[in-house]
Amino acid sequence: MQISAVRDAIAAAAAAVTLPAGTGKLKCTGYVPDAVLAPCFFVGEVEVNFDKAMGRKLDELLFTCRVLAGRQDDRSSQRLVDALLSGSGPSSLKAAIENARGAPGEMALGGLADDIHVQRVQGYRWFEHAGSTYIGAELVLKVIGDGST
Repeated sequence: MQISAVRDAIAAAAAAVTLPAGTGKLKCTGYVPDAVLAPCFFVGEVEVNFDKAMGRKLDELLFTCRVLAGRQDDRSSQRLVDALLSGSGPSSLKAAIENARGAPGEMALGGLADDIHVQRVQGYRWFEHAGSTYIGAELVLKVIGDGST
C-alpha cells in the first residue's frame, strides 16, 4: 500500500460528513496541517506492521487521526465533536470513513486497500496546535492491504 495515497483517501472519505447547521464545512487533509481552520479533520501518525501474511501479501497500517473544533463556545464546540465521533448519522466520521469500504467483494478506499475500520476514539481533550487551543479527539483507523504494491 502507498501510505500517501491512503492518507488522501481517508481525508476524502471524512469530507463526506454533513455538519450540523451553522457550523460550516469540515476541513479535511491527509497530513498534519501547519495551521488549523476549525472544524478540521486530519490524518496524523501512522504505525506500519509489515508481513502479516507470507509473501508481502498483507500489511497493516494504524493511523491516528484528529478532529479539532474551535473554542468559540465550549458547549457548542463539544457538541460538534460529539456529533463527529458518533457511531452513525450524517455527521459521523466513522460512518463516512467506513462507507469507503465499498460494496462486499470490492476493495476499500477506491482500490487502495483491502479494508478500513475505525477502531476507537481516544484522547477527547484540549489540543494545542500551532499555538492555538482546540477541543478534539483522536480516532484510530486500521487499514489492511497488499504489502507488495
